[in-house]
Amino acid sequence: MAQLGPESTISSIAIGEAQKKIEQTPQDGIAPPTATGSSEVDEAVIDAFPVPASKLMHAFNYGESLWGKTAKLQVQLPNGELTAYFLKVVTLGETGRSMCQGEFESLKAIYAVSPGFVPRPYAWGKFRQQEASPATCFLLAEFRDVGEQPADPVKLTARLADLHQRSQSPTGKFGFHYATTHARIAQAVDQWDESWCNVFARHLEHIMNLAKGILRWPEFDVVSEDWDARNLLYSLTFNIGNTIYIPGSQQRDVVYEDMTALCKMFCRNELKTEMERLKPTGNIFTHLAVAAPDLDVKAVHNQEEGQEEEEEEEEEDED
Repeated sequence: MAQLGPESTISSIAIGEAQKKIEQTPQDGIAPPTATGSSEVDEAVIDAFPVPASKLMHAFNYGESLWGKTAKLQVQLPNGELTAYFLKVVTLGETGRSMCQGEFESLKAIYAVSPGFVPRPYAWGKFRQQEASPATCFLLAEFRDVGEQPADPVKLTARLADLHQRSQSPTGKFGFHYATTHARIAQAVDQWDESWCNVFARHLEHIMNLAKGILRWPEFDVVSEDWDARNLLYSLTFNIGNTIYIPGSQQRDVVYEDMTALCKMFCRNELKTEMERLKPTGNIFTHLAVAAPDLDVKAVHNQEEGQEEEEEEEEEDED
C-alpha cells in the first residue's frame, strides 16, 4: 500500500464542493430557541427534581430535537424562589435509554472538569405513566439560555483545549465507562485501553460495519478494510452517521468525496481496478445519481479520468 509522502499531507487532501458548502460559516445569526405553548411532564421527571418538594409551575416547549422533544420547566423551590430546568424526552425504547443515559454520563464527566462549559446534569430515567411502547426516557439538566449561534470559534476551541488539558482518566487509560451515542448510533467506546488507537479502531470498525449495508460504493469497501488510514477517517464516523440516520442529510456527498480522496491517496490501483470492473454494468454512476440526481455524472466521470491522466503525466515528467 502506498505510504504518505512529504507532498501528501493532511493539509493537501482535496476538499470537495459538498464539504466546502457545509464548512461555510453562516453569515446571518441563528435565532435562539423560544419557549412556546405547553408540554406534558411525567411524574418521574418531577420526582427527579434536584431539590425535594419543588413544585412544577409550567412546562413550555423549547427549541427542537430531531429524535425527541425538549422543554423548559419553570419550577418553584420550597423557599418560594423560581428556577428553570431543561428537559429532553426521547421515545425510542432501548435506543432512547442509551441516548439519555449516555448524554447524562457525558455531561456529568465534562461538568466535573469544566462546570461552566456544559449545563449541570441532574437525572435521567424512564416515564412511569406510559401505556404504549417503546419506552420513553428523559434527561433533566440545568437550563441555560442559548446565546450566540454559532459559538465564537476562538472561545469554543479555547474551552475545549482547557477541558482536555485538565481532564484525567479514572483508570489511567483511554475509553469511557458507558457506550455514549451520536444521535441514534451507539459509540463503541465503552472499554478501557492503554492505546488510544485501539479504542478508535474499535469504534471506527463498528461504524464501518453499520454503514456497509447502506453505502454500497467500491471506494467504501476498499477504505473500510484499511485501518492504516484510520486517523484520516476520523470525521467519517460522524458524517456516515448523519448520512444514515438524518433525513435529507447532505453529508452523503461529503462521505463520497472523502472516500474518493482517501482511495486516490492510499490505494489508487485498487480503486482503478474496482472502477474498471464496474464499467460494463454502468453501476459506476449509481451512487452519484442518487447523491446528485441533477448532475451529469458521466461528464463528471470523464472529467475525473482526464484529471487522473494529467496527474500521471506529471508524475512521469518528474521521474
